[in-house]
Amino acid sequence: MSKLGNLGARLYRGEVGYDFIGKRKIWYGISILITVVAIVGLAVRGLNMGIEFSGGAVLTTPKTSVSASEAQHLAESASGGHQAVVQKLGGGALRIQISGLDTQQAVPVQEKLAADLKVPVKEINTQLVGPSWGEEIANKAWLGLGIFMVLVVIYLAIAFEWRMALAALIALIHDLTITVGVYALIGFEVTPGTVIGLLTILGYSLYDTVVVFDSLKEASQGITKQTRFTYSEVANRSINGTLVRSINTTVVALLPVAGLLFVGGGVLGAGMLNDISLALFVGLAAGAYSSIFIATPLVSDLKNTEPQMKALAKRVQAKRASAAAKETEPQDGDAERGDDPAAAGLVGPRSQPAARSRGRGRTSGKRR
Repeated sequence: MSKLGNLGARLYRGEVGYDFIGKRKIWYGISILITVVAIVGLAVRGLNMGIEFSGGAVLTTPKTSVSASEAQHLAESASGGHQAVVQKLGGGALRIQISGLDTQQAVPVQEKLAADLKVPVKEINTQLVGPSWGEEIANKAWLGLGIFMVLVVIYLAIAFEWRMALAALIALIHDLTITVGVYALIGFEVTPGTVIGLLTILGYSLYDTVVVFDSLKEASQGITKQTRFTYSEVANRSINGTLVRSINTTVVALLPVAGLLFVGGGVLGAGMLNDISLALFVGLAAGAYSSIFIATPLVSDLKNTEPQMKALAKRVQAKRASAAAKETEPQDGDAERGDDPAAAGLVGPRSQPAARSRGRGRTSGKRR
C-alpha cells in the first residue's frame, strides 16, 4: 500500500488525525479575510464584463505580426476611444473586442483596422453582439443559480437535516464570492464561459461537502446513547476519514483544469478556455477548502447548540474526569504503601516462614 493510502486508512480508523473542529476559529478568520478582500476588489475594481454583456463588435484577423498591445492601441484609435480587448490566437491571429460599437460604426472600424494591420478587409471576420443578448444570458444564469440553490437546500434538508443544508448553502456562497472576487482582482473578462464555469463549480463543491456529511450522518447515529465522544469529535473524525479522498478528488479535477488555464489559455491563447478554466480552478480549490474547513465546522457549531448535544458533552466530560481520577488513585495508594512499613514488607505474611522456622528449632531442642 502506498504511503498516502496507508495514511488514508489510518485516518479512517481514527489512529491519527488533525483537530479541524478545534481550530475552526482560525479557518473562519481566514475565510472572512479572503471574502472581505474579494468583496473589496469587486466593489473597487468591478467586473470586466465581456462584449456579450455590454454589446459591441468582435473582429477576428488573419495572421499578423502586430503585437496584442499594439493592436489594442490601433483598435481604440480606429473606434474613436472605445475600450478594446485583444487576444493573441493560435497561428498569429488576433481576436479584437471593441465595446459599444453598433452596425454603422463597425464597418469604418473594420476598414481602418485592415489598413493599419496591413491585411485584406475581406479576411477580417466581424460579428456584432447586442447588449440585450448578454442581459438575457445573465438573467437566465441568475435564474438557474437561484433554482439550483433552492433545490440543494431542499435535498440536503430531506436527506440530512436543515443544519447541514444551511452550512452547505453558506459554503456555496463562500465559493462563489471568492471566485467572482478573483475575477475582479485579476481583471479577467466575464463571458458566457465564465457563467458556465461558475455554475459548474457548484456541483464540485457540493460533492465534497455531501461526502463529509454522509460520513458524519452515519457516524453520529445514536450518538446520545454513548458517552465516549462528543458531536464535535465525531465530526472531526468524519473530516479526517474522508480527507484523503477529498484531496485526491480535488487534485485529479484540478490537473486538467490547470492544463487548460496555464497551457491552453496562457501559451496557446485559447480565448474562452481562459474564462471557463479560471472559474473552475479557483472554484474547485475554494470548494475543497470550504467542504473541510467551513461546512462541517459550521454544522458542528449549529448542532452543539442543541440541549441534547450540550448534555452529551457534559456526560462525556464527567466520564473522562471520573476515569482520570481513578487512574490517579492507584498511584496515590502506591505512594502511601511505600511509606508504610507494613507495605514495605517489614511485617506480614513474608515473616511467617521465618517464625515457623524458629518454632521448629525450639521444638527440636526440646526433643534433644
